[in-house]
Amino acid sequence: MAGHSKWHNIKHKKNAKDAKRGKVFMKLAKEIYVAAKQGGSDLETNASLRLAVDKAKANNMPNDNIERAIQKASGNVDGENFEEFTYEGYGPGGVAVMVDVLTDNKNRTASEVRHAFNKNNGNLGENGCVAFMFHRKGYIVVERSDLQVDEDDFMLEAIEAGCEEVETNEDVFEVFTTAENFEQVKDELADKYSLAAAELTMIADTYTPVEDSLQESMGLLIEMLEDLDDVQEVHHNMQ
Repeated sequence: MAGHSKWHNIKHKKNAKDAKRGKVFMKLAKEIYVAAKQGGSDLETNASLRLAVDKAKANNMPNDNIERAIQKASGNVDGENFEEFTYEGYGPGGVAVMVDVLTDNKNRTASEVRHAFNKNNGNLGENGCVAFMFHRKGYIVVERSDLQVDEDDFMLEAIEAGCEEVETNEDVFEVFTTAENFEQVKDELADKYSLAAAELTMIADTYTPVEDSLQESMGLLIEMLEDLDDVQEVHHNMQ
């Protein structure tokens, strides 16, 4: 993870989401729905639902929308049957790409994802072709501007809370955890600081440098995938 920063990509995604908030809310509602359907509607006992709700709130999703998605799952509405899948492939320059989806029509989604890869100089691969390059990690961001603590003290607090690694740049501290320790670290840091981001995500072990001439195509591939209604997250290892 050393030398890798997700923060600028997250800020870019948040800015893009502001322009198409309705679609973002729909994706978040689906994520909440599936978490509640699988683990129940109690936030105290369902960590996946709690994380989905936190993510929705971080994106300024209204509480009414959140409650509606939970109630919909609890009511077993006929005709709603979303499935989770991950598609894997390669982008321009051999960049590894993983695409997490929630869909009620796997054939439609597979066709749309394949079209996005083909149109942007990539190709959809077999299951497992790039998954070994990624590991599920907790990722937490604390903005530095409002902190009354120096870098060494913050890093010590994060390590004592159970994190694996802390990276720093001008704007933020980026905290990485194991998936198992994520909730614990997030809760301990949230007691002291305002969190700019907190999520379980896929982090690449190594990163692929891409020629300048291919970076635009890679950006268009990511944008096209993220714009699909069934796509929840896109992970890649472009440096």
